[in-house]
Amino acid sequence: MKAEEQPTVGKTTESERTAHRVHLPGFVIEEEIGLGDVVKRATYAMGIKPCSGCEKRAAALNRWMVFSR
Repeated sequence: MKAEEQPTVGKTTESERTAHRVHLPGFVIEEEIGLGDVVKRATYAMGIKPCSGCEKRAAALNRWMVFSR
C-alpha cells in the first residue's frame, strides 16, 4: 500500500480542529475571548509594544483556546 493510499484513521486536518473552550464564569465579561487576545491585552497594559509577529501569535493562540462565560 502506498503512503497516499493509507487510511487516515484518527487524524484530523487543520480545518476540522476546534479551539478548546474553557468556561470561566465571572472572569469573562464579553461573549468570548481568545487566549491570544488575553495575552495581547496583558502585554499592552504592561507597556510592551507589539511587534510584527504579535498578530500571528495572537491568531494562533485564539485558534487554540477560547474563554467563554
